[in-house]
Amino acid sequence: MSRQVPGQALQLRSLVTASQTVKLSLEDVDVPAPEPDQVVVRVEAAPINPSDLGLLLAGADITRATLGGTPDRPVVTAPLSAAAGRAAAARVGQSLPVGNEGAGTVVAGGASDAAQALLGKVVAVAGGAMYSQYRCVAASACLELPEGARGADGAASFVNPMTALGMVETMRMEGHTALVHTAAASNLGQMLNRLCIEEQIPLVNIVRSPAQAKLLRSAGAAYVCDSTSDTFMRDLIEALRATSATVAFDAVGGGVLAGRILTGMEAAIGAGAEYSRYGSSVHKQVYIYGGLDRGPTELTRSFGMAWGVGGWLITPFLQKAGAEKVAAMRRRVAAGLTTTFASSFAGEVTLAGALQLDAIAVYGRQATGKKYLITPNA
Repeated sequence: MSRQVPGQALQLRSLVTASQTVKLSLEDVDVPAPEPDQVVVRVEAAPINPSDLGLLLAGADITRATLGGTPDRPVVTAPLSAAAGRAAAARVGQSLPVGNEGAGTVVAGGASDAAQALLGKVVAVAGGAMYSQYRCVAASACLELPEGARGADGAASFVNPMTALGMVETMRMEGHTALVHTAAASNLGQMLNRLCIEEQIPLVNIVRSPAQAKLLRSAGAAYVCDSTSDTFMRDLIEALRATSATVAFDAVGGGVLAGRILTGMEAAIGAGAEYSRYGSSVHKQVYIYGGLDRGPTELTRSFGMAWGVGGWLITPFLQKAGAEKVAAMRRRVAAGLTTTFASSFAGEVTLAGALQLDAIAVYGRQATGKKYLITPNA
């Protein structure tokens, strides 16, 4: 073990209790000596993604959270609703580490050539438990960042970039030629917009405010529809007609938006087509990959019979895509880390800072432009 690596280090953990609360705390955990094919990464930056919040907060009511502990070791407790408690029943009593991805410097390595080659390098890792000061992972799980890149540059180099690429690859694999994306002003949405412009893929961006629409148009987006506008359906159908988009990736999940997208697709396809009481024969697909709206998904059947609504996540897609495709995607991300796949953050917080109520109130809302970066060793 390198002298730079302590025997124990801090890690942020989430515990669901039998009394229907979630407890967030910082705990001392062992930093293991690396096996031959492993490295120890001193974590310098890790983003708080929407995909992290489900494990971190477990659906708790953050407006009723309370703060205890000490300034260095804060403890946050928040109540769970009956529904959230049922959903989290399988993890009651388990203190779980959090953080899907992050980046930092390799400070120790095992005996293998692959591990030794990474010593001193800045790498990105999607290994889980990244809200930690140190993380021991397989050398093969590390993406070496370009020369001069900082941990903050590569902290969000897996979840959003691979998701954007995965959406485009899914579109192609299923025979679609254009796509729709909701909550499109998010970090991921802006990334997907840049990628589609580069790839010359027609993209319909659905946002939730005029300010978000302005943001995307200023970034070169050709088709932007504001779901709060009185002309939303008309604008959506026009954009779908212009792009021929027949697949959508929906971050909202609940409510009527998925159904409205399918309705818009059917209207765009059916313009000028021969009438059929079964609707068009063109398959229309909405993939739900997020849960900004936790309510039921409501479908008003006005889009024929050739349609589908399903779930989509990046991990199952990568497993299906295969090692060669995934390796090519990772190389693409590394090459565009500060351009196509760059992320922006509203602020940085330490591990202790991530457990302050004012910070939780911001990042827990999953609002556009309010994404935080945790700096475990700041």
